[in-house]
Amino acid sequence: MTQAQQAKLRKDMMPYEKSDAKKSIRQMINTLVPLFLLWYAAYASLSVSYWLTLPITIVAAGFVIRTFIIFHDCCHQSFFKSRKANDIIGYITGVITLVPYQQWKNCHAIHHATSSNLDKRGIGDMWVLTVDEYEAAPLKTKIGYRIYRNPFVMLFIGPIAIFLVAYRFNRKDARKKEKINTHLTNIGIVALYAFMCWLVGWQAFVLIQAPIFFISGMLGIWLFYVQHQFEESYFEHEDEWSYVLAAVEGSSYYKLPKVLQWITGNIGFHHVHHLSPKVPNYNLEKAHDETPPLHRATTITLRTSLASLRFSLWDEESKTFVSFKDHKRIMMRKSVSLK
Repeated sequence: MTQAQQAKLRKDMMPYEKSDAKKSIRQMINTLVPLFLLWYAAYASLSVSYWLTLPITIVAAGFVIRTFIIFHDCCHQSFFKSRKANDIIGYITGVITLVPYQQWKNCHAIHHATSSNLDKRGIGDMWVLTVDEYEAAPLKTKIGYRIYRNPFVMLFIGPIAIFLVAYRFNRKDARKKEKINTHLTNIGIVALYAFMCWLVGWQAFVLIQAPIFFISGMLGIWLFYVQHQFEESYFEHEDEWSYVLAAVEGSSYYKLPKVLQWITGNIGFHHVHHLSPKVPNYNLEKAHDETPPLHRATTITLRTSLASLRFSLWDEESKTFVSFKDHKRIMMRKSVSLK
């Protein structure tokens, strides 16, 4: 793709970047109202059977994901035209999803500006090492990396480590506005949870909120992981890195069943989102369908996405993700060639 084609592609996104207040308000209603109703239904079901409660919490967790997509759009100032409206709704949905608005907005902006750039890793992204970096790393780094990339740690320990611990504290270099927002988010979460415990009792609250938290946390981490960690992704050093190519080739099109596409707020069109973060979630599918160059993005499905769990290292020679087993074969091949 030439520079002119890349510039045109970014320009082609402009018609889809317009937010629609009616659509945004409608999405808030069809997301937050069902979430509250499902929470109440889960509480009411406790008097019948916890086996009835659990399926309800699974559906409720899906609406927490959808709530996070609203939060996510607010962070990009794409949900409403008004910055103040985005900030207010971003804070409220941040309390519901346990994510501090200003902190996440700032880190996520860096993620978009540096995604797939091998020279600018470390903020707002997954920890990725190249084959050569892993080989040269000290033992403690290798052990730490293997633990970090372990699917169990990522999906089961990750929600606790990220949403309950990491997001409760400010970054060292955080500005005053971000620090205040993190503290206000923590206060909002404590107030909301205390109110719910007073309203339904702490035992009932834990029985309902715990599975909602874990399931939504796992799904959130999975979506963030899988949309950049696929075999033929895109990573380049700064001198060869391209924002457009990082979006189209380094972000996948996660083709989900329509129900899951709706519940995840079209975030499966991740290549479109990375190309133009200003496109609100309800315009992502239309932007993809009406822009032929975007059809070249790697398409993954529920079945094929599971393969990404074994991708652990980026091989700069083959330009693909490889597993730890593949790494051993690569290093053996290199040692033989040197002899």
